[in-house]
Amino acid sequence: MTNHASGSSVPIPPDPEPFAPYELVRSRRIYESRWVGLRADDVIFPDGKPGVHHVVEISPAAVVVPVLEDGRIALIGQYRYPIGTTHWEVPAGRIDENEDPLLAAERELREEAGATAREIVRLPGFYAIYGISDHFANVFAALGCRLDHATEHESSERICVKVFTLDEVRALLSSGQILDAFSALALYRYFDLLERSRSTC
Repeated sequence: MTNHASGSSVPIPPDPEPFAPYELVRSRRIYESRWVGLRADDVIFPDGKPGVHHVVEISPAAVVVPVLEDGRIALIGQYRYPIGTTHWEVPAGRIDENEDPLLAAERELREEAGATAREIVRLPGFYAIYGISDHFANVFAALGCRLDHATEHESSERICVKVFTLDEVRALLSSGQILDAFSALALYRYFDLLERSRSTC
């Protein structure tokens, strides 16, 4: 059976043939906190030589694009401590243990943007940094949003909310002003959905 992209007659090329995994000798715990873990895996590389692969352990995330009833998009301006600057993003956050990713998206939408949605649609997710971590981002588009809820920011969060037209968001993307990779890819995923839905009308 040929796999096709939704709304497209173009077949999706398959993944490459998988390589055999490295042989794992042992894992060593380096650091662990509520937010992140670090382990060192002693492995045998394909050429037979021993090596160490450091793995950053981060729980999965939910990333959500808030689309208002009139088609505009709500972005959040958020201060990020590691780089010391504030930039436009979409709401996102960790998924709690045993929490459904869609419910996590609804929660992040409400907490960070003060929004509720008529419908939430799942978009293709992605591994953010899979050279060093299996951290996975579940991506959603929240359609028919209303900014009708009080935000619920944590004490460490500095966030503001602003509504942009689609053209303004495209300009932010093309100019490189959206520096957060989660937000940029989620927005591109949403624009792809939008273009495909228009092409089928």
